[in-house]
Amino acid sequence: MPDARKSEATPRQGTVYLVGAGPGDPGLMTVRGLACLRRAEVVIYDYLANPALLSEAPAGAARIYVGKSKGRHCVPQEEINALLAEHALAGRSVVRLKGGDPFIFGRGGEEAGFLATAGIPFEVVPGITAGLAAAAYAGIPLTHRDYTTSLAMVTGHLTSERDLDHVDWARLAKGVGTLVIYMGISNLGEIAARLIRHGRAPHTPVALIRWATTPRQQTLTGTLTDIAAKVAATDFQPPAVIVIGEVVKLRETLRWFDTRPLFGRRILVTRAADQAVPMIEALQACGAEPVSCPTIGIVPPESYAELDAEIAQLGATDYLVLTSVNAAEAFFARLAAADRDARALAGVTVVTVGPKTAEALAAYGIHADRIPSSFDAEGVVALLRGEVAGRRVLYPRAALARDLIVKELTAAGAMVAAPVAYASAPPAEAAEMARTALSAGLDLLTFTAASTVRNFADLLGPAELALARTIPAAVIGPQTAATARELDFTVAVEPTEATLEAMVEAIVGYFHRLDTQDPALSTQHR
Repeated sequence: MPDARKSEATPRQGTVYLVGAGPGDPGLMTVRGLACLRRAEVVIYDYLANPALLSEAPAGAARIYVGKSKGRHCVPQEEINALLAEHALAGRSVVRLKGGDPFIFGRGGEEAGFLATAGIPFEVVPGITAGLAAAAYAGIPLTHRDYTTSLAMVTGHLTSERDLDHVDWARLAKGVGTLVIYMGISNLGEIAARLIRHGRAPHTPVALIRWATTPRQQTLTGTLTDIAAKVAATDFQPPAVIVIGEVVKLRETLRWFDTRPLFGRRILVTRAADQAVPMIEALQACGAEPVSCPTIGIVPPESYAELDAEIAQLGATDYLVLTSVNAAEAFFARLAAADRDARALAGVTVVTVGPKTAEALAAYGIHADRIPSSFDAEGVVALLRGEVAGRRVLYPRAALARDLIVKELTAAGAMVAAPVAYASAPPAEAAEMARTALSAGLDLLTFTAASTVRNFADLLGPAELALARTIPAAVIGPQTAATARELDFTVAVEPTEATLEAMVEAIVGYFHRLDTQDPALSTQHR
C-alpha cells in the first residue's frame, strides 16, 4: 500500500512550455501558445515578445523579464535555465515566452536540452518566426515558382572576422535563391560585399524590415551594391530582418500591410477600458497603432436608493430612456438585484440613444422600441417632446449627465424621474498612461464623450496639456466637440453621425486629405 505521508511530502513536478510568441503582432500568437499562457503560473519572457501578450496570463501569475534593455545586459542563459528549473521543480506551470519561434535563432534548443538533462517535463510550442512574418507583411513571398524555389535562413550576428570567414559564402551566394538573414544590420556592408565577391549579382534586390507586423513596421529596399549606404543615410536601426533575392521585386505589387489608410498613425483612445475594444480593433484594421489611455472608469453611484425605488414602480412607467450602454447595464443589474427580469418592462416603451445601446439590450431579451435619428440627448428630446405630456418617463443617468432631457421633457408635460445609475472616475493609472503616451508621440487624440475630454485635461500638468492641445483631436457628438473647444483642444475630426464607425471613417478621411495635401507628413518608409 502506498505511503500516504511520502506522497503528501513529494511536490508535484511542473512543466515548462517553450512558447514562440511570434514576431510582434499579438494576433499571430498560436492558439496553443495562448492556451498555455492563459493557465501559466510563471511567465519568463524576453524583450522580443510583445508585452501585450503578458495580459493573457492569469492575474496572479509571476512575470519575470530576462531580456535586454537599455543599460542592462541580457540575463545569462545559465540564470534563465536556473529559473526554469526552480519554478518547474516547485510544481508550477512555466511558460518561457520567446520572440518568434523558440527553435529558430532563439536558443530554445539549448533550453530544451537543459530541461531534458534535468528530467523536467517540457513542451515546445512553435511560433511564427520573424523572417517569415517580416517578408509576408512587407509583401515579399520568400519562394515563388517564377523566381526561386530555394530558401536559406541564416544568422548575421557574426562578431569577428573569424566568424565571417567560417561562413560558406559561395554556397549562400550561388546555391540559394532567397536569403533571410537575422541580426545582420551591423554586418550588412561586409555581408553584401562577400556575397558579391562569391558570385551573387551586385544588382540583387535587398529589403530590410524592422518592427515587422506592427504599425511601426519600416521597410527599406535597395541592392547589394547600395543597401549599406542607404542604411547609413536613413539611420535605419536594428532589429531588422534582411531579405536578399529576386523575390524582393514583388514587394511593389504585393505590399498590403503598410498601405492601409492609417498605417503608422499613433492614435490615443480615451474610452473606458471595457468599452475600448471595438474602437481599438477598428483602428488596428486600418493600420493604426491605438494607444489605450482610459480616462473613465465606471463606478457605482453613492446610492442606488432612487433607482431601486423607480424600478419598484415600473408598472406605472410609460417610457424608459437609456442613453448609453453603461446606463443599460446599470439598470438591468438593479432589476436583477430586485429579483426581476425583462418581463417587468411589459407595456413600457424603451428608447435608446443609438444603435449600440440598442444592441446591448439584446443580451437582456429586450428590443428597443424607439431610436432617435440623432444619437444624442437632443435627438431623444426631438423624438419624444410631442408625445410625453402626462406620461411618466424613467431616465437612469450618469452622475454628471446634462439635464437637457429632464428639463425639456418636463417642459413638455412629462413626469421625469432621473435617478443616478452610475458614476465615472479616472482609473488610478490614467495620469501615468497619459504622460507616457504624450512623451512617445501621438498623431491624434480621440474623445467619445465630454467627460473623456475633461478627465484627460485634468490628468495633465500645464506643459503636458499645452502639448496635447497641439495634437489634432477627433470627437463624437456636439457636446464632446463643444467641451473640447472650450478646453482649447484642436478639433480636427467631427463625424456627422455619432457612432464609432463614422468616427473611424472620418479619421481615415482626415489623414487621407492630410497626406494628399502634404505627402511629407506621411510616415517614413511607408
